[in-house]
Amino acid sequence: MFLCGLNKMKNEQISEFLQSRIDANDFPSAVYLVAEKGEIVFQDALGFAVVEPERIEARTDTIYDLASLTKVLVTGLLCAKLIEEGELNPLAIYHLPEFDYRQNFPHHSDLGTWELIYHCSDLPSWKPFYLLCDSRESILKEILTTPPEIKSSLLKVKYSDLNFLILTFLLERVYGKRLDEIARKEIFEPLELKNTFYNPPKELKKRIAASEKGNEYEKQTCIEQGFYPPADAGGSDLFRDYQIWGEVHDGNCYFMNGISGHAGLFSTAEETFKIAQQFLANQTTLLKPETCELFRTNFTKGLNEARSIAFQLAETKDSTASNALSKDSFGHLGFTGTSVWIEPEAERIFILLTNRTHAHELPFVNINSVRRRFHELAQDSLESKL
Repeated sequence: MFLCGLNKMKNEQISEFLQSRIDANDFPSAVYLVAEKGEIVFQDALGFAVVEPERIEARTDTIYDLASLTKVLVTGLLCAKLIEEGELNPLAIYHLPEFDYRQNFPHHSDLGTWELIYHCSDLPSWKPFYLLCDSRESILKEILTTPPEIKSSLLKVKYSDLNFLILTFLLERVYGKRLDEIARKEIFEPLELKNTFYNPPKELKKRIAASEKGNEYEKQTCIEQGFYPPADAGGSDLFRDYQIWGEVHDGNCYFMNGISGHAGLFSTAEETFKIAQQFLANQTTLLKPETCELFRTNFTKGLNEARSIAFQLAETKDSTASNALSKDSFGHLGFTGTSVWIEPEAERIFILLTNRTHAHELPFVNINSVRRRFHELAQDSLESKL
């Protein structure tokens, strides 16, 4: 059931708080959903999903660019399916023929699948492959020739898009299909999702929250890191300069035709909730219940960040879960202003979707404090209902 903006289950405290942040220009719109034991408890939509070139109010069924939530909702879930089927292990990376020539890539001779899933590969956080490669397929070789950023002999967690780009190609080789086709067959269709996809249909544009006007953020990042302008090109046509609306914001994913394991997923709060349920043992229909233990287990104990399969754990210092959620809660953030956190024991799911990159000059607002307060208010409200 879609409430279509009727706000029948809104929580006054949460809605008032998020509206105050809209008024403060943190983001133009917000849709939130709080669920417990498989039931939606609170839900509301506030602000404008599109401010320019026209004004369109946000609704509870507004579709958002989920950005890096793709890493958990698609890539992490598919990896978990392969783990329980025995197809994904530390050596599974050698499904990629490129690693047969790993003697030519000494930087990554010891790289395994788990290092990618836990973000322990020491690869750089990001590179503008749209400036470095001539095709989607050449990205993998570019990554393999990228030296790790080892600054000490100690193993550490370093969050990196490159990890999940490698996993994109790995999943496509294992399944023998493109990632969007895999996700549709393995996730979207079994869950009967109608508003979740890569590359949303053009006819749905007015239901989609708009993002940044142009790729000014990435362009400035490329300049600061010395990637732009490249020696053989200098034109601004390498970056989009129009209102990004209905297509993926992330530049690398856009270069990859909108299909990647690190970004590219679009969905509503309610359908994000349906995927999030798959990570809970008592609610999943796509995984074995015991597989869900992988998401609440800290596989990087003693390191600088607590990570499970694809997710960050709430026991990580300064995580956006806030102290309100249990330490084995797990979640993820998206650059566009999205987040999902899951509390396994209480079977609670917290989803906050915003479009902080829209109608806002640089720098974009860091909304981590907003995410923490959202979780605190939601948890307090759930506890008060007991």
